[in-house]
Amino acid sequence: MRFVQLVLLCFVSISFSAWSKSDFKVLSFHDVVATQADIRESDDVTVDHLSNYFSWLKQNDYAVVSIQDIVEFKAGKKKLPDNAIVLTFDDGYKSFYKYVYPLLKSFNYPATLAVVGSWLEVPEAGTVQYGRTPIPRTKFLSLAELSELSRSPLVEIASHTFNLHRGVQGNVQGNDMPAVTTFAFNPKTKTYESEKNYLHRIKQDLIANNQWIKKHTNRTPRVVVWPYGRYNAAAQRLAKSVGLEIALALDDAEDLDEQSLDRINRIYLVNNPTITQFADLLRGADPYPKRVMHVDLDYIYDPDPEQQEKNLGLLLERIKSSGVNAVYLQAFGDEAGTGVANSLYFNNRHLPVKADLFGRASWQIRTRLRVNVYAWMPLLAFDPGPEKSKTLDWVESVDGSIGIGYRRLSPFSERSRQFIRDIYEDLARYTYFYGIVIHDDATLSDKEDSSQVALSYYQKNWGLPPSVQDITGSSELREKWMLRKTEALTNFALDLKKVAEEYKKPLRLSRNYYAEVALNPRAQEWFAQSITNGLSNFDTVALMAMPYMEKAANPKKWLKDLVDHTKDYPGARQKIIYELQAKNWDTKKAIPSEELRDWMRMLRIQGALNFGYYPDDPFTNHPNMSVIRRELSTESQVFE
Repeated sequence: MRFVQLVLLCFVSISFSAWSKSDFKVLSFHDVVATQADIRESDDVTVDHLSNYFSWLKQNDYAVVSIQDIVEFKAGKKKLPDNAIVLTFDDGYKSFYKYVYPLLKSFNYPATLAVVGSWLEVPEAGTVQYGRTPIPRTKFLSLAELSELSRSPLVEIASHTFNLHRGVQGNVQGNDMPAVTTFAFNPKTKTYESEKNYLHRIKQDLIANNQWIKKHTNRTPRVVVWPYGRYNAAAQRLAKSVGLEIALALDDAEDLDEQSLDRINRIYLVNNPTITQFADLLRGADPYPKRVMHVDLDYIYDPDPEQQEKNLGLLLERIKSSGVNAVYLQAFGDEAGTGVANSLYFNNRHLPVKADLFGRASWQIRTRLRVNVYAWMPLLAFDPGPEKSKTLDWVESVDGSIGIGYRRLSPFSERSRQFIRDIYEDLARYTYFYGIVIHDDATLSDKEDSSQVALSYYQKNWGLPPSVQDITGSSELREKWMLRKTEALTNFALDLKKVAEEYKKPLRLSRNYYAEVALNPRAQEWFAQSITNGLSNFDTVALMAMPYMEKAANPKKWLKDLVDHTKDYPGARQKIIYELQAKNWDTKKAIPSEELRDWMRMLRIQGALNFGYYPDDPFTNHPNMSVIRRELSTESQVFE
């Protein structure tokens, strides 16, 4: 399967919530073919199905509106009709002129057509380089057809970029990645593209397609449709700077009422849906389960590149056999198992690069298995070595302890925060990932942070005395300190997401939480964590459902109690991921696969939708996939 198709399939949204009458949904179509036998790609639809979709929309009181209607709605100049739908068609196929345009005229439906200038620039007798596959130019619109369509009041021509609908080499191993969001790797110089060159490349391409569309339609586009739905904050700014104020993407499960004109989400239709499936997409479906494998990249790394590739292949096979739809993948090196990052698995400016492996592994997992990859990263636990450490500020405790055991940079120091921001920015520049999961180092005990920089911060920003003893000596001040620290850790995580979104957007953000926070009201003071705060701010909450780590006398009962304590939190069913332990760290022995399976079964019976486990050991086949797959797989919802 060619690169372009793999990438599109990677980002298909698999569940959608119902929307209120004042909202709108946007449908993303591609090629339209005559019959089922003509389907070559998963996003092809047959003309009879498309006609049925249009008929169903009309018969069920859906109103097809234009991009202009959305612009006026967002400006407060008009109301949208109930159940508003926008139609978009990508890539500029000839089938739009042959099949879609007559249907639009018959139903009086407006639509947006996104074209790639470099493809249509090819002479009629030539071939278009579509990903890595050359295909006949005749598969796309002729220039005369494009000109005719542009004169129709039903069709708006949008930019699909001039030459960014392709892959560029994104890592040392030679993987092609989306051109819009990738800092290209030069195999000759063994260097990544500079930010200046990256921004210049994107801007010049957008300008080129604007000029090309203006030349052939006499109209300058105002809409950009990002190839593969991938974009970032930098690209958004560049698009606006050249007049592309409206942007269409493929953001997964975004709240529709929060969509701005520069990031309008679309539903990507695949597998030629039946009319029933089409209706289900629009009406909303039940939440889809999130099943997670949490992976130590330290297990996969090997100084021998050939062995490392074999290890990665073994991991891919395990992920495939597991049936999970998400992987939390370690992006930092932690050889000693301290939970502190002393190296990174990606190119960066501050820590040693153990191997440029994270981007390779995450891309392989995503494109080959269609599994979402979250970069597992510390929030504060980075150790750059003795020399650089002198220029940073560290979390301190009033009793000299290390709190939860992680050496952490102080979140109240601007220079430490900037150091961490740089790392997250580099992660987004040089790798691919779907989301970020924050490590369990994102915590401050009831004795932390007592560093001088933190005490000054409390006094200046929170009006607290510059002494932990004075703060904790007052119940009122102690509670204020607890709440402010909880908010500070959350806000810093959200800030890091924003930093990463400069180069990778959209991103999902998850965060590890200790189970005690859910079970004991006093635990927020001990950890500066709050489940309700997490559910309000993060896309998912990875709750460490690890009974042996919590010294539970009856592990199964403890897990049942944990679900009972958390299932009624607002949004808990959709957002909480119960992360089970596959290893007993006290005994240093693996949890029997049968026991792990039984825990998963119990969680499902209790009504938990989302769960996973940590760690996975591909070399000992633990846990045994043949034992746990029936419960772990996303297919488990239909197993009874």
